[in-house]
Amino acid sequence: MTLTADAGAADAAPVGAPLRTVYRPAKPLDLRRSVGMLRRGPGDPTMVIDGAVIWRTLRTPQGPATLALRAVAGEVLVSAWGPGAESALERVPALCGAEDDDEGFDPSLHPLIADTARRTPGIRLARTDEVFDALACAIIEQKVTGLEAFRAWRQLVTKFGRRAPGPTPRPMYTAPTADEWRRIPSWDWHRVAVQPPQSKTIVRVAERAASISRALLAATTGDDRDRILTSFPGVGLWTSAETRLRALGDPDAVSVGDYHLAHEVGHALTGHRTDDDGMLELLAAWAGHRQRVIRLIFASGVSEARRGPRFSPEDHRGR
Repeated sequence: MTLTADAGAADAAPVGAPLRTVYRPAKPLDLRRSVGMLRRGPGDPTMVIDGAVIWRTLRTPQGPATLALRAVAGEVLVSAWGPGAESALERVPALCGAEDDDEGFDPSLHPLIADTARRTPGIRLARTDEVFDALACAIIEQKVTGLEAFRAWRQLVTKFGRRAPGPTPRPMYTAPTADEWRRIPSWDWHRVAVQPPQSKTIVRVAERAASISRALLAATTGDDRDRILTSFPGVGLWTSAETRLRALGDPDAVSVGDYHLAHEVGHALTGHRTDDDGMLELLAAWAGHRQRVIRLIFASGVSEARRGPRFSPEDHRGR
């Protein structure tokens, strides 16, 4: 990537001027399917998809930053604002899947996977390296609907995060630091309907955030990564897999215990529902790339018809 500022060198750029670069992926890249999957609901204050532009906020050692990414003719045009702009630009290749290695993946083992891989060659696994953010987000999503989790994430980040720099299409925020998560009062967790088991788990892992991040980034196998994360009470295999996927772009992460996933995998690969054990058996042929298969299943458009009415979450905040 070639780094440039709108007006001369970065340290001479006027306030508000972005740094710009062009990322040229070595393999086909579908930016929206790859980076867009990191968004936690349409109201996510850390990520906005505005037409062809993906906006994402992040924290860096130099301070907050905002990225804007647009795919044009096989390239990604990138702008970055804020004190952490230069550091943010350095993360763009990994964010766009540059470290995603699909060597050994054989889509021909199933006709649906083969056809979807042929039609959508640009699906890459994004890597953020934001271990604690991914872990906190996954903990909030435990045992609740996506609607509930996304609302809690939006409200907590907006209240306790920091306003992001740049001409964002709507006000955006960086997620709180681990220390800021630790200091969230109990009544604020209650107001957003995050239950005590989840809030206590976030506070517990926040106290060890730096060491967890170092250990997870150093681990090289899924088993080692699971062992690190599940050593903390309140963090199970589902939460570990969700964290591995978002923070590390782990191609083999499988969210065992998910309410819908096993049903969708079974339906796509066999035409029938299955349970977690059945899902793992079906995915075993793609060991090392099971998350890649799951992503292709979601991209295929094949989905099991929903049975029964949509679940309506009960609001306990006034009790």
